[in-house]
Amino acid sequence: MTDGTASVRQRRANLSAVRDFDELVREAESAPIGGWDFSWLDGRAIEERPSWHYFDRVAERAAIVETLLEVQAGTGSMIASLPALPPLAVATEGFPPSVAIAAPRLRARGIHLVVTSQATAGLPFAAGSFELVISRHPIEPWWAEIARVLEPGGVYFAQHVGPHSLRSLSECLMGPLPESSHRHPDLERRAAEDAGLVVRRLEVERPRTVFYDVGAVVYFLRVVPWIVPGFSVAKFLEPLHRLHRQIVRDGAFETTASRMLVEAVRR
Repeated sequence: MTDGTASVRQRRANLSAVRDFDELVREAESAPIGGWDFSWLDGRAIEERPSWHYFDRVAERAAIVETLLEVQAGTGSMIASLPALPPLAVATEGFPPSVAIAAPRLRARGIHLVVTSQATAGLPFAAGSFELVISRHPIEPWWAEIARVLEPGGVYFAQHVGPHSLRSLSECLMGPLPESSHRHPDLERRAAEDAGLVVRRLEVERPRTVFYDVGAVVYFLRVVPWIVPGFSVAKFLEPLHRLHRQIVRDGAFETTASRMLVEAVRR
C-alpha cells in the first residue's frame, strides 16, 4: 500500500509538472517581444552587473566631450538616459523593431538616429568625426569603421559580450560546444590593434545569471536567439522538459554571462 500510494503521488506530481511546464511555456511564447526589452523577466530571472558599472563610466565621459556616437544602440535606452549629452550626439541601429522604438526616444533628447545595415559593416560618417564612440553588447564590433570615424586621440569605450556567455544554458539545450570562441579577449585585442587602435584596457568578468522558471528561459531565448541558434520550443522540447525538472528540483537554473570592458584609443 505504501509503495502504491507513493507511486500515485509521483504520477500526480509528474502530471502537475507537465501541466506547469505547458502553462509556463505557453505564457512565454505568447508574450510580445519588441526591441531590446527584458521587463517581462522581472521577478523571473536576474543578471548581475559587472563591477565597472559601464553606464556610469559612459556618463562621465559623455559629459566632457564635444562629439559622441553610439554604435548598435538598440532601442536607444542607454544614450537617451545619459544625464548630459555633448553638442553632437548620434546613434546608429539597423534592427527595424529597435529603430521604431529608438526614433521617438532619441528625438526627444536631440540625438540623431542613423539607420545602418545589419549585414554590412559601415558607418556613414566622415573620417575623424567623433571624439568618443560607445557600444553596449554589439553583435560584432566594426573595428575598421570605428577606428576610421574616431578623431586622432579619440576613444572607443564599450562593453562587449565576452567568451562563452551563458555557455551552460546553451549546452543544457544543445549539448557540448567547442572550447574556442571568436569573442576571446586576445582576438578582440588583435582586431582592434589591426584597425589602428591602441588598447588601453580590456577586462572580462562573468556575472551570475539566474532563471527561476522555464518560461523565463523560453522568453529570454526568443529575445536573444543566438544563445541557442535556431531556437524554438518545438525543436528543443525534450531538453526544455529536462531543464524544467531541474528548476523544479533546485529552485532555479544558474549560469554565468560574460562581459568584456574595452577601452581603445585611435593613434
